[in-house]
Amino acid sequence: RGGRAGGRLGWLRKAVAEYIEEEIGHEEWILNDIAAAGGDAEAVRASQPELPAELMVAYAYDLVNRGNPAGFFGMVFVLEGTSVALALNAADKIQEALGLPNKAFSYLRSHGTLDQEHTQHLAQLVNAMTPEDQAEVVRCAKVFFKLYGDIFRALPSYATQTEEVAA
Repeated sequence: RGGRAGGRLGWLRKAVAEYIEEEIGHEEWILNDIAAAGGDAEAVRASQPELPAELMVAYAYDLVNRGNPAGFFGMVFVLEGTSVALALNAADKIQEALGLPNKAFSYLRSHGTLDQEHTQHLAQLVNAMTPEDQAEVVRCAKVFFKLYGDIFRALPSYATQTEEVAA
């Protein structure tokens, strides 16, 4: 329905299309960083997402298709906002802890800067929404914070699984 957002939400179509267009190819940056860190980018490309990531994506699809498509911008707020707040600092801390090269952090470092512009654009869009749609963005952002956090909370168990497989 993001593409079908008509009527009162028709004006958001262009913003959704621009957001999607901007994100195309970013998975390649991440895969390049994985390879630069010594990981197997092709194995990652061929793998299935872990459950927390799959659930977050499924919720986003369901929200747009069955709910209020304005809620999509709750996800944008979470992903872009946390990127601005955490990406640069996280890249520095991870690099220091693991002793990885600069080229293993192109995605995190570029997004820490790029997403500052995205959050300003998002604020303009949300400010132009009706109070009801703004409330939906806030409600969905709360759900996406939980789902996004679940991805990070699950990381230690995946690290343990990987170590067990490697042993």
